[in-house]
Amino acid sequence: MTRERRKRIILVRRRSTGIALAGAISFLAGMTDATGLLLSGDFVSFMTGNTTRAALAIGTGDLPHAVILISAIIVFVLGNAGGIVLAHFVRRRVFAVLATVGVLLALASTLSADSLAMPRFYLMVASMGAVNAAVEHIEGLPIGLTYVTGALSRFGRGIGRWIIGDRRLEWTIQIVPWIGMLAGAVAGAFLTQAAGTRALWVVSAFAIMIAAAALFIPTRLQRRFNQMALPRAQTDTR
Repeated sequence: MTRERRKRIILVRRRSTGIALAGAISFLAGMTDATGLLLSGDFVSFMTGNTTRAALAIGTGDLPHAVILISAIIVFVLGNAGGIVLAHFVRRRVFAVLATVGVLLALASTLSADSLAMPRFYLMVASMGAVNAAVEHIEGLPIGLTYVTGALSRFGRGIGRWIIGDRRLEWTIQIVPWIGMLAGAVAGAFLTQAAGTRALWVVSAFAIMIAAAALFIPTRLQRRFNQMALPRAQTDTR
């Protein structure tokens, strides 16, 4: 086997692993978002939608709902930050992030009483913020896990570039998060209609299953899915 062929095989394996992982996490995000929406009436991962709804609430004078949504956006951002910090300090980044997401969702699933709806909602939002730190890019291609607008935009731009003569096809992986999100949302809708708040136990178990599967991904490969923080000297020269 030639050196070039070996490199191509390694690249395909890395990319395939990343795509499978991104698809599974997007499925998880879709399940969680659909379940959260049906249980609370608001999105737990789609912050663009929550931003628009918060603005409408302010415009119509519904300030309590606006506060809930703006607080959710803040919690989502903090969840993202926490996921990145966690990923930075542990060796098995993907496992650690997904296990944390599973724990947060498990905690949310214990809050089934109506009086605990808000803490449950914010725990779900925090979990969806944190899960974005599991996979930030695949072989240098940025990829979103809990939102698909950016992925669809990159997919559309890829189609445009292909039409004008650019025959690279790496952009096609951007459709994976959308498919995963759609399928997961359908599953979450069925689960929630059938089991109510107990559906969160299934969502939590699925997160733990992905985390367990991530244990079989080599540590060096897990690191490739995350954007590394640059040393201060490098960032100062930009």
